Amino acid sequence: MSDVLSQQEIDELLRALNSGEVDVEGIQEQTQEKKVRVYDFRRPNKFAKDQLRTMQIIYENFCRLMSSYLSGTLRAYCQANVVSVEPLTYYEFNNSLPDPVMLGIVGFKPLEGSIMVTMSPSIAFAIVDKLLGGPGETMDKVRDFTEIEISLIGKILKELLKMMSDAWANVLKANFFLERVETNAQFAQIISPNETIALITLNILIGDIEGMMNICIPHIVIEPIINQLSTKFWFSSKTAASHDTNNAKSSVVTRRIANTQLTLKAILGQTCITVRDFIELQPGDIIKLNRKMNEDAEVFVENIKKFDGIIGTQDNNLAVQITGIERGELNDNE
Repeated sequence: MSDVLSQQEIDELLRALNSGEVDVEGIQEQTQEKKVRVYDFRRPNKFAKDQLRTMQIIYENFCRLMSSYLSGTLRAYCQANVVSVEPLTYYEFNNSLPDPVMLGIVGFKPLEGSIMVTMSPSIAFAIVDKLLGGPGETMDKVRDFTEIEISLIGKILKELLKMMSDAWANVLKANFFLERVETNAQFAQIISPNETIALITLNILIGDIEGMMNICIPHIVIEPIINQLSTKFWFSSKTAASHDTNNAKSSVVTRRIANTQLTLKAILGQTCITVRDFIELQPGDIIKLNRKMNEDAEVFVENIKKFDGIIGTQDNNLAVQITGIERGELNDNE
C-alpha cells in the first residue's frame, strides 16, 4: 500500500509537474515495470497457504481428541491447541530439538515414508509421573529417559496416533503407527536435511505443566495427496460423501418402511347394545347396524381411516375391494 501524502507534499508535487521537474511519462514507465519477487532456491516454498490451513484444521480436530483422551487417562485437566503450522527445512527443525527429547518415528500408510512426533521433556516427565501415581510434576533437572519411561510414553503415543488417523479421515483413510522411539535427534534422520517439511506445533497443558509437541510431516511423504489438502477439494469431497451417505440411509429407511407390517380392518357398521343382549346372542340373530347395505365399509389402517371399500369374498377368503381413498382423517378413538 502506498504512503498517504500530506497536503504540502501534494502541492509540491503539483508545482514540480507544472514546472517540468518531474516527468509524468517516466513515472508511468516505472509503474508499468514488472515487480520482482524474491525467491529463495535453498528454501523453496512447496506448501501453499491453503494446504497449510487444511493441516491446521486437521490438527485442531486432533487436539480436541487428544485433550479428552489425556484428561481421562491422566485424571487431570489437559488442554491442547495448535500454535502454528509453517514450512521449514528438516535441518532447521532437527537442530532446534533439545537433548534429550521424546521422539517417535511414525509410519504413514498408505503413503511411503515416515513422519516424526516429538514431545518436550517437561510434558513427557509429567505424563510419566501421573501414570505412576504421582502429582504430575516434571523433573527439575533434565536427564535421560529410562527404558520404563520410554515404554510408557510409547503406549501413550500409540493411542494418540489412533486419534491422528481419525483426524485425517476427511482427507485420507490413513493408518499411523509407531515404528520406534528415540531420545536423540541425531538418530532420527528420516529425510535429507534440505528437504521441506510442514511443522505443526502444539501447545499442551497438563495441570500446571506446559510444553510443546511437534509433528514433522515431510513434503516428499504427502506429495502424492498434496492436492487433496486443498480446502476446496476437502469440502467438496465431504459434501459428496455426505450426499452418498444420505442416499444410502434414505434407501435403507425406504426398504424398512416398505416391509413394515400394519393392521388393516374393514368395519361394516356400528351399533350399541346392552350387555344382556350381547350375552344372549345366538346364531341366526340379526343385529341392526348404522349403515345401509349399499353403503361402502370403512377401511382403517392402524386405527386411521384410509379407504372406503366393498366387503366380499375372493377364492373363499374374505376380501375388501377399495373404492375410495380417505385423506388425513383420524378415527375419533385414535
